[in-house]
Amino acid sequence: MKHGRLPWYHPSDLDGEQRALYDRIAGGPRAQGAQAFPLTDAAGRLHGPFNAMLVSPEIGGTLQEVGAAIRYRSALSHREREIAILEVSVLRRCEFEWYAHERVGRASGLTDAEIGALLHAAPVATFDTREQLVREVARTCLLRRTLDDDLHREAELLLGTRTLMDCISLVGYYDLLALKMAVWQTPLPDGAEPVFTPASRKVESP
Repeated sequence: MKHGRLPWYHPSDLDGEQRALYDRIAGGPRAQGAQAFPLTDAAGRLHGPFNAMLVSPEIGGTLQEVGAAIRYRSALSHREREIAILEVSVLRRCEFEWYAHERVGRASGLTDAEIGALLHAAPVATFDTREQLVREVARTCLLRRTLDDDLHREAELLLGTRTLMDCISLVGYYDLLALKMAVWQTPLPDGAEPVFTPASRKVESP
């Protein structure tokens, strides 16, 4: 069975390395507690970028460990983290990232109005100063591939060097996932609707 351009791996199809990685993903922190979105379908096949990680278990395993650190051990608050991820998903038009992290973001305290504004690249008056800055840093890193001196200085002062490092790392990681899913044409889970209509795809540079 295909999953975009890749086989959609059933657990019974996996060799030893692949199965070890599958177990780390399906049994790791992403699978603990209430899940905002399902990691697998009813047959146990991994959704989203995780299926592609099984193609190259050594690289895929390293990627999933980086992702777990970014999700669960970052200096960013839960809301800040999800704001940055959703910003990446909008600028890269990554349907699965939006599908997953719209749900995680809501569970992390983002409101429907805030999520809608992120989707449409609109201002969000309810974000606090740090959240506004995290959004600007994420957006600027993606569009300009750097931060100018003023934005860097502001981020260092308000967020601190560690949090800024975590934010930049998050942007790079989710940008890589978006690239992988674009190349492999990773589909959404059954029943999920795409959100990036032509009208919502026009995102101006800052």
